[in-house]
Amino acid sequence: MKKILFVFALVLSGQLLDAQNEIVPKKKSQKAFAKLDFLSLDLPKDDPNMGFTGIHYNLMLNDWSYAGLGIYGAVSGNKGGFFTLGVNAGIKKYVSDVFYMDAGFHFGGGGGAGAPDGGGAFILPHFNLGYNFKHFSINSGWSYVDFFDGGNINGHQLNVGLEIPLGYSFSNYEASGNEFNFEMLERSSWNVNSKRTSLMLHLNNLKIEGDDTNINVQKFNRATIRLAGFELATYFSKNWFSFLKVDGAFDGIKAGYMDVFLGGGYHFSFNKNRTNILAKFGVGAGGGGGVGTKGGFLMYPDISLEQKLFKNTFLSINKGFVMSPDSHFYTSSFGVGLKYYIDRNGIISEEKSFSKGKFKGIEVITKQDLYFNAKRDGNPTENLHQISLQINLNLNKNIYVTGQTSFANFGNAGAYAEGIVGLGTRTNPLLKDKVIFFGQILGGAAGGGDISTGEGFIVKPSAGLSYKLNNTLSFRTAAGFVKAKGGNLSNPFVNFGIKYHLSFLKMN
Repeated sequence: MKKILFVFALVLSGQLLDAQNEIVPKKKSQKAFAKLDFLSLDLPKDDPNMGFTGIHYNLMLNDWSYAGLGIYGAVSGNKGGFFTLGVNAGIKKYVSDVFYMDAGFHFGGGGGAGAPDGGGAFILPHFNLGYNFKHFSINSGWSYVDFFDGGNINGHQLNVGLEIPLGYSFSNYEASGNEFNFEMLERSSWNVNSKRTSLMLHLNNLKIEGDDTNINVQKFNRATIRLAGFELATYFSKNWFSFLKVDGAFDGIKAGYMDVFLGGGYHFSFNKNRTNILAKFGVGAGGGGGVGTKGGFLMYPDISLEQKLFKNTFLSINKGFVMSPDSHFYTSSFGVGLKYYIDRNGIISEEKSFSKGKFKGIEVITKQDLYFNAKRDGNPTENLHQISLQINLNLNKNIYVTGQTSFANFGNAGAYAEGIVGLGTRTNPLLKDKVIFFGQILGGAAGGGDISTGEGFIVKPSAGLSYKLNNTLSFRTAAGFVKAKGGNLSNPFVNFGIKYHLSFLKMN
C-alpha cells in the first residue's frame, strides 16, 4: 500500500510541476532588423546637396514583408539640424540564398535649418538590390524624395544601406505584472542567457566654446544650451555596448536645437558593482535653434561615472564634448542622469544570480497629432499636424513612464519637433477586456517651425482610451492641452494612432 501511495504521489507531483510550468508565459520570437541608410538630396537654388542619413528598425511581418519606424538627419551640406520621423513598409524577397530585392516606402514629417520643407510631410519610396553576408547585409538602388506639402525638396537619387539582424524575444502583453520564482522559470522556455539593457533619462548642458572668430561664439557669446533627453544602450558582451542618444534644447537659446547620436562604449565596474565608469564615443547629427553646425555631422566623446542608488537604479554624471570634425561647432558637455539597468528575457548570467523574474509591459505608439490654431511667432495662426512616436514602460499594471518625440508634417511648420517625457496612469481592461482608459502628463523640449515655444519648454497633459484589436495591437485616441513656458503656444489637441504592446521578462 505504501508503494502505491508513493507512486501516486510521484505522478501527482509531476503533474503539478507540469501545470506550474504551463502558467509561465511562453517565450515568442520576433524577427527584425536595424538599418542605416544614406542618400544625397538635391536642394533648389544655390544650396549644396544635403547628405541625409537614416536609422530604422523594422519588424518582419512574415517571410517577405516588413514594417517599422525610421528617423533621418542631415549630415552634410549646409542644413545641420534638419530631422524627420516616419513609418516604413516594404517587401523583401530573396531571389537566391544571398541576393534579395527590397521595394519599400517611407512616409514621414520634419525639416529644419531654413530648408524649403513646407509643412514637413514627405514620401520616400525605394527599390534596392541587396546581398546577405549572414551577419549583416548591404543594399543599394533607386529612391525618390518629395516634400509634397508646400515644400520644394524633391527628386530621384541613389541610396545605400547597411542592415543588421536584430530580433527579440517577448510574451503577450497580458503577462505584464506576473511574477515567477527561479525554479518555475528554470523549467520554462526562458531558461536561456539573459540580455542586458539600460535606459537613462538625463539633463545635459552644452557650453559653446571656441575663439572669438567662431560664428557660434559670436552669435551666442559662449551660452550654455540646456538639453533634456534619453539614452538607450544594449550590451553585446559583459563590458561592450552600443547606444542611441537623443536630446532636445529647452533653455539657454531659442528653441529648436536637437541632436541624435549612435555609438558604442566600454563599461568598467568596481566597488562590488556599485560604481561604474563608462567611456563612450558616438557619431550623429545635430543643429537647429540658430546653431551653426554646417552639414550637421557631429561627434560625441564622453566619459561617465555612475553610482548605485538602489537595486538596478544608478545616478550618472557625464563629461565630454559635442563637436563637428572641424570644430566649427564645439561645445563642452556636462550632464546628470538617472539610469535603470534591466537583465531581460533569460535566467542564465555569468555576472549575476537571480531569484525571480517579473514580466514588464512595454507599448510602442505611432500616432498623428492635431494642434488646433497653434500660435506662431511671425506667421499666421493655423492648425499644426505632427507624426509622433511614444514609448511606455510599465512600472506596474496601472502606472507607466513614457517618452515621446514628434515632428510636424502638415501646417506650414516643417521644422517643428518635440522631445518630452512623463508619467501616466491607466485603468484595468474593461468591456470584455477590450478597452483601457488612461491619463498622462509629459513635459520637455519643443521648438522650430515658427511655433511660439519661447526657449522650448512645454507641458502636455492628455487623457484617452485604447481599444484592443488583437494580442499585440490596439487602436488609441486621446485629447489634451499643450502649453509652452515663455511662448504663446497654448492650445488643445487630439490624436489617434496604433499601439503595439508586448511584455518581456525582467530578472531580479
